[in-house]
Amino acid sequence: MARTAPFRPTPAFAAQILDTLEAAHPEARCALDYRNAFELTVATILSAQCTDERVNKVTPQLFARYPDAASLAAAAPVELEEIIRSTGFFRAKARSLIGFAKGLTLKYGGVVPGTIAELVPLPGIGRKTANVVIGHAYGVNEGIAVDTHVLRVTNRLGLARGDDPLKIEAQLMALVPRERWTRTTDLLIFHGRKICDARRPACGACPLFPICRWESRQAWASGRPPERNGKTPAKAASVRRKRASTRPKGAPRGRGRGPKRRPS
Repeated sequence: MARTAPFRPTPAFAAQILDTLEAAHPEARCALDYRNAFELTVATILSAQCTDERVNKVTPQLFARYPDAASLAAAAPVELEEIIRSTGFFRAKARSLIGFAKGLTLKYGGVVPGTIAELVPLPGIGRKTANVVIGHAYGVNEGIAVDTHVLRVTNRLGLARGDDPLKIEAQLMALVPRERWTRTTDLLIFHGRKICDARRPACGACPLFPICRWESRQAWASGRPPERNGKTPAKAASVRRKRASTRPKGAPRGRGRGPKRRPS
């Protein structure tokens, strides 16, 4: 039997996806609240492993106390940690924020630079953060920010393949015109949050269902989630909860095969 050639996305396929998402989600935008490039950079650093909604609840107090790079660079770590505690990983984030502010003050006089090459070397800044800031605060398309939503949605759709954000970004940049790069991030993230959820994708309501390449889309659309290792996601979750409820207090997680026997 002849093998089916693997699907290879084309610029026309990418354009069809983006046009469909644009029509379905015209309200898609960066969900972080900010007034300038400095605030957007800080908010993006805080958004790691945290929802944008939570970040938006924290930043008003944060920016009232530290309105610019100079004040943030001089922040007492303990005080900063207390303000951002609810965003998670607050000690590491406090170090990143103070490091970023110090670097920004020393190298650029407190003004966030307008290129990825200048922004990425600063402490606490990765390419994803730089793409968000450059694209939204300055309106410059230098790249496509790839977060967990973009990575998941592009793989399911067949728009890109892999789990390396840099490689996913390169694949998308080869398919999407430069003028759509920043908008691509907004649309894919919004779709990932509203429709293409990690655990419960709403494939039956997805406007991209007819062209989606994900092999599990039909099962989710029909209300019969695909099995994983012989269990549906709901059943697997039930098993995990049951195991957790019967595990002795203080017992280690895992398979728990008991103590090893000493050789006789």
